[in-house]
Amino acid sequence: MSFLENEMNELKTRLQSSELLLAPSSLLLDDGPRSGMAVRVLDGRFADIGTVDELRARYRDLAALELPDTLMMPGFIDTHHHLTQSLGKAVAFGEPSEIFRRIWVPLEGSLDSDALYLSAKLAALEALRGGFTTVCDAGTRADNGLDAVANATRDAGLRCVLGAICNDAGRETQGTEILKEAEAHLARWEHDALVHPSLAISIPEAASDTMLGAVAARCSEAGRVFQVHANEHLASVERSLVARGLRPIEHLDAAGALGPQTLIAHATMCTPYELRRMRDTDTAVAYNPVASAWKGNAVANAHLFAALGIRFGLGTDGTRSDAFRLMDAAETAQRLVHGMAIGDSSCGGGWTWLDNATAGGASAAGLTKVTGKIALGQAADFLLVDLDVPEMKPSWDLSWELVRLAGRDQLKAAFVNGHLRLWQGWPVDWDGKALLREVDRLAARVLAKAPIQRVHPTADQHRASIRARFAADH
Repeated sequence: MSFLENEMNELKTRLQSSELLLAPSSLLLDDGPRSGMAVRVLDGRFADIGTVDELRARYRDLAALELPDTLMMPGFIDTHHHLTQSLGKAVAFGEPSEIFRRIWVPLEGSLDSDALYLSAKLAALEALRGGFTTVCDAGTRADNGLDAVANATRDAGLRCVLGAICNDAGRETQGTEILKEAEAHLARWEHDALVHPSLAISIPEAASDTMLGAVAARCSEAGRVFQVHANEHLASVERSLVARGLRPIEHLDAAGALGPQTLIAHATMCTPYELRRMRDTDTAVAYNPVASAWKGNAVANAHLFAALGIRFGLGTDGTRSDAFRLMDAAETAQRLVHGMAIGDSSCGGGWTWLDNATAGGASAAGLTKVTGKIALGQAADFLLVDLDVPEMKPSWDLSWELVRLAGRDQLKAAFVNGHLRLWQGWPVDWDGKALLREVDRLAARVLAKAPIQRVHPTADQHRASIRARFAADH
């Protein structure tokens, strides 16, 4: 074993201590990165923050662990995910909008408890590898899938806002029974360290107005988040107008389902009135720029959300779990769709996307008091990022550089609740490679069973058809 390998193994061992005094070269705080700072981690919390000299003096018996060329920053928050869709991935590539009807509902409905667990654990591992320490799962459509998802994320070491879907439209189950199950879900996970219960309705039209209002009210009373997709695609907006004479967010408003407890996924197509109602009710949004690029009809005007004071976080929508690429996509989408047309060369100044990928995301997810920043009393959910790479040298504006230049290959470590969960891309206390082998054995069988309807061919099939057409024309 080389000297460097020995040194890294020793660092890994020290980072697994129950009490840590960390002195990184840069610490990302609310007002930006700071040098010369140190953090004490104890019992899964940030127990003290100050200058290196101050903390050395206060804790003389605790050896400071110096981390040169390293940024210590809050873990990223994925405010919109579908953990039980990870076995599909590229099956949805190239497909037109509203793929949930033809791909995700059939796929999730074909998963048994073992497949649900493996799918969620695979997604959790991807999230941790991408720098996410928290994800909001919008709920699985699979029967009895919540226990599998909760167990998978807990075993992986990922913090999860776990949605239980409460749709009642077209179901034989009575609304009172659905609400009873919802109450049980909220109570079951009320005191869990990593699983935070949430209630969800897939889209407004999937529930009665009574259920929409009741679920939102129960989340408000419990201090939990109500998750719902709205105004994502033109088709869904038009269906709502035809059926109700209201757009989806207007429908939520009329049902009494907007408010501080509500987290709307997407909101890509909003009228000024809908924006005003979201602002006035303090409703939050999950901005999903990669989903817009891959299968959307529009890009949410997240920079306008920020200007209006509409709380929002960044979400993957299960597309790819790479937080750095997500921030880059968030800024890029705003510049291309909204900023360039009005000559806005700053378009959020970098920090907008960094802040809403961390603290802003925690607020949208209902976890402001739990995570999202390095602050006293907060859960010690954080990342150690390698700054000693060509992409970050020289460094003139680290906050903006994290948005445009950083990558997940720079992640040295990910901590959740004060525990080292990932070291150099892999779990420290369970076998990530073994999980991948299990997934490979399972995935083909699951997809063969699922009644998925694809419109677009695979990339290789598409190439062949294009070449055949070209040959025929010439």
